Amino acid sequence: MATAPKPETLPLDILFEDADILVVAKPAGQYVHPSPGHLTGTLVNAALAHVPTMAGVGSVERPGVVHRLDADTSGVMVLAKTQRAYLALRTAFESHTAVVKTYLAIVRGVLKPRKGTLETLIGRKPWDPKRMAVVPEGADGKRAVTRWEVLGRNGDESLVEFTIETGRTHQIRVHAAHLGHPLVGDPLYGDAASARGASRTLLHAVQLSFPHPVTGRRVAFAAEPPDDMVYR
Repeated sequence: MATAPKPETLPLDILFEDADILVVAKPAGQYVHPSPGHLTGTLVNAALAHVPTMAGVGSVERPGVVHRLDADTSGVMVLAKTQRAYLALRTAFESHTAVVKTYLAIVRGVLKPRKGTLETLIGRKPWDPKRMAVVPEGADGKRAVTRWEVLGRNGDESLVEFTIETGRTHQIRVHAAHLGHPLVGDPLYGDAASARGASRTLLHAVQLSFPHPVTGRRVAFAAEPPDDMVYR
């Protein structure tokens, strides 16, 4: 039986709010919703304390959640405050065309060319269900499209902007590693041990654009990257 998260008064970095949506900047290290071993301190716990009526929106264990970021990943997220917003946002995110998700990442080396697009199939590794991988045609994978542009370089690391047309699990991390330039600090697809001072996978959801679930007007929200991605 699903267990409802308990509201907790926690810091909540609100970027925008109206009657139907709550847009926040999630900090790195915070889980989006409760899960085994992480029942408290999540974004959902904080959001429920701010908007108690969100408890009745969507699923019992993940109220208001229409998309997710990995715990390590910081940046923009939208939560639904009403059921009508939840249904419309779920449709938008599942379409893989209505929502534009832009990320900043620090990767090993320098991607060449400086701009490009990668389209592959991504599926789970059969011998390691925690990891995803680029898989061949005919395999049990889903289409994944990632665009990239190198914004700058610092020694053997590069700041890269990634825009994803699809939202597959670990998509940017898998595609960056497939290109030979894994994200700095990535314990699954890179070499976290050699990341100079990185305590997490250096990935930040810098901008999110989508049709407002009630008005239909396209809206866009941005979150400044955290310090661990700026000083590098």
